[in-house]
Amino acid sequence: MKKSLVTMLLVLATAALVQQSAAQGAAQAAQAGQPAQTTPKKEIKDPAEYNAYVNAIQQTSPQGKAQGLEAFLQTYPNSVMKEDALEQLMVAYQQASDAQKTIDTAGRVLQANPNNIRALALLAYNYRATASQGGPQMQQNLQQAQQYGQRGLQALSNMPKPDGMSDADFIKLHNETGAIFDGAVGFAALQQKDYAMAQKDLREAVSEESQPNIMDIYPLATADLEAKPMNPEGFWFIVKASQLAQGPGQAQILDYGHKKYIRYHGTEDGWNDLVKQAQASQSVMPPAGFTVAAAPPPPSPAEQAADLVKSKNPTQMSFAEWELVLSSGNQQAADTVWNALKDKAVKLGANVISASASKVTLAGSQDDFDDKKADITLTMAKPLAAKLVPAAGSLMQFQGTVSSYTPNPFMITMTDGVLLDKSGNPVTTAAPVHHPAAHKKSQ
Repeated sequence: MKKSLVTMLLVLATAALVQQSAAQGAAQAAQAGQPAQTTPKKEIKDPAEYNAYVNAIQQTSPQGKAQGLEAFLQTYPNSVMKEDALEQLMVAYQQASDAQKTIDTAGRVLQANPNNIRALALLAYNYRATASQGGPQMQQNLQQAQQYGQRGLQALSNMPKPDGMSDADFIKLHNETGAIFDGAVGFAALQQKDYAMAQKDLREAVSEESQPNIMDIYPLATADLEAKPMNPEGFWFIVKASQLAQGPGQAQILDYGHKKYIRYHGTEDGWNDLVKQAQASQSVMPPAGFTVAAAPPPPSPAEQAADLVKSKNPTQMSFAEWELVLSSGNQQAADTVWNALKDKAVKLGANVISASASKVTLAGSQDDFDDKKADITLTMAKPLAAKLVPAAGSLMQFQGTVSSYTPNPFMITMTDGVLLDKSGNPVTTAAPVHHPAAHKKSQ
C-alpha cells in the first residue's frame, strides 16, 4: 500500500483518539474520586474489559497494539468499543505494513458499521490505487473503488460530528475523506470515459484537498481536455499537474497540454503566458473568469467545396478533393466537378479493398482506406488473369472511365478498367483462353 496512506489514516484516526482520550480521562477521574470533566458517548462499565481495552491501545509498537486489540476483540466480541477497537486495529496493521490485514480489518469495521467513514475511505483509496496500476483485475478494482467511493459520499453526508472533536478537526476530516471518495468515483468515471462525471467528482476532490495532489489534478486535467466539448480549465490543471510531476513526466505532461492547446486555440499564441501564470499561482484552482478562446470553427464542407472549385481545375484535383466536393451538399460545386469528370478516362492509384477478375473495389482516399471502406467500384474492360488479381490492401494503378457516383455514402463507379504498371502503361490483363485441341482426321 502507498506510503501516502499513512498520513490519511492518521487523519482518519483523530476522532477515535479524541474519544479514547476522553474515556481514559473519565476513568482516571473516577478512580481518583473526582467528577469526570468529559462524559464519553461510549462507556465500558466492566473494569476488566476497560483495562483490556486501555492496555491494548496504549501499546507503543504497531505489532503490540494489533496483538492487544485482537485479544480484546476475541474476549469481548460485543463490546461497546468494538467499532473503535477495529478502527485502531486497522491503523495498527497499516503502520505495521501488513497491507492484507489492513484491508481485511477494514471489512470487519464495515461489518460492525456499514457507514464507517474511515474504513470506507481506506478501501476506496486502496482499490483506486490498485486499479491505477492496471493488470487483469483493473476493471474489478475500478468497480470496487467506485462502489466504496459512492458509499463513502453517502455516509459522509449524514455523518455527525464525533463527541470531543473540534470544529476545525471535523472540517478537516470531512474534507480529507471527501477528497478520497470523490477522487475514487471520478477516477473510475474517467476510465469509463464518462467525462462529465469525472470532471464533477475530480474537481470536488481537488478543491477539498489541503495539499495539491497530482493523483487527482492530472486526471481532472485529462477529463477536461478529452471531453467534447473541451473544458479550457483543463489547461490550468495540466500545468499544475506538470509542476507536481517528477523526472521526464513533467515535460511529457506539459507537452500533452501544449498539443491540446494548439488544437483547441488554433495556434500556440498565449500558451507560454498561461504556463507562467499557472506556475506562479499559489492556488491549484484557476482564477475566476479563467478561459482560453477557442479557434474559429472550420469552414463547412459546402464552403470548402465552393472555395476549392474557385481555386483549382477539377482535372487537377486529387481523388480526396473530388470526394469532398461531390459529397459536400453544394450542388453547384458538385456539378462543376462532375461535368469535368463524367465519361472521361482517368488514371489513379488506390488501395484495394476487394478484388475479383472482373471487378475491383478500392479506397481512393486515405480516410476511407483507414476505415477499410471502398469509395471506387471499378469494372475491368477484360477479366484479369488470376496472377494479376490484386491482393486486398495492395496499391493498384489503373485507368477507368468515370460513369456515375452517389454522394452519401460516397461511391464513384468506373468502367473499362485497365491495369497499369508503375510507368503508367497498360498491363496485359486478359485471362488465357483455352481452345479445344484439334483432332487429326483419320486417313
